[in-house]
Amino acid sequence: MTSMTMAAAIGAGLRRAMKDDPRVLLMGEDIGRLGGVFRVTDGLLDEFGAARVIDTPLAESGIVGTAVGLAYRGFRPVVEIQFDGFVYPAFDQIVCQVAKLHYRTAGRVRMPVTIRIPWAGGVGAAEHHSESPEAYFVHTSGLRVVAVSDPQDAYMMLRQAIASDDPVVFFEPKRLYHRKGDVDLDADLADAAPMGLARVVREGTDVTLLTYGAQVLTAMDVAVAAEDDGVSMEVIDLRSLSPIDYRTIAGSVRKTGRVVVTHEAPREGGLAAEVIAGVTERCFDYLEAAPARVTGHDIPYPPAKLEKHHLPDLDRILDAVDRVLDRPNSLTGVER
Repeated sequence: MTSMTMAAAIGAGLRRAMKDDPRVLLMGEDIGRLGGVFRVTDGLLDEFGAARVIDTPLAESGIVGTAVGLAYRGFRPVVEIQFDGFVYPAFDQIVCQVAKLHYRTAGRVRMPVTIRIPWAGGVGAAEHHSESPEAYFVHTSGLRVVAVSDPQDAYMMLRQAIASDDPVVFFEPKRLYHRKGDVDLDADLADAAPMGLARVVREGTDVTLLTYGAQVLTAMDVAVAAEDDGVSMEVIDLRSLSPIDYRTIAGSVRKTGRVVVTHEAPREGGLAAEVIAGVTERCFDYLEAAPARVTGHDIPYPPAKLEKHHLPDLDRILDAVDRVLDRPNSLTGVER
């Protein structure tokens, strides 16, 4: 095991994938000579050359469009979108071409394109540099959508995404880039948990807390605080946002009877609503209370000094836990 940051683990995953398969190449703005704005690709240009680590113009639509052509020719391109808010110029290419071509060609053409997106808030970034666009892509048939929460998962799931014949939108939480963890650099893909499985990161018996990305750390803090108050929380990292692993989720909810879902993205039409609907359909007879969600607000992402009010935090999530436990909470006595 090697201790490294998530950013370093992602870079190691790219390096391993490029060594294992000469068809893997990288494309993105400033990923070569600069090594990426987060230095994730640092050193890869010198190691693999400019034919496989390609600095592109500032044109996200063109970058993804080029990746489509490369995938047609048998390559496995890995595209870096420099920041989450820059993905929108490439939205048409991703949802209309990358996601659809396998279906439109009746399976004759595969799109093994991995789209890496530094994602979500909590780093005090400028406008367009902290967004949570996952619901757009989860809604798109033909895309796999995953979000990582620790260095080991980042290393393994990126390798799995690149090896997959399906296009994968790979969300990397920016505020975890510098968080360290142990990584097994010699791990074999054949031994890894499937990319589509959720992971129980803490077992409990009273409430199931579902989340993903950087919110997993917040959820663990919630579980510790709840335990001090006599509540046993089961924390599940969804990992895969499309498809969603409802088998793992349902197994937990049928045990606890109560569920809270949290994410940084806006509330309206967000992933929490879909997860709660899926849980209710599968576990209605087991639920002891209506599921609760704690999300970002339905506003444009706020300036850096205000983002702490936008991100779900310990107090907001604990309040939702009180709601599903029918304990005094912020809505007590308020007509819903």
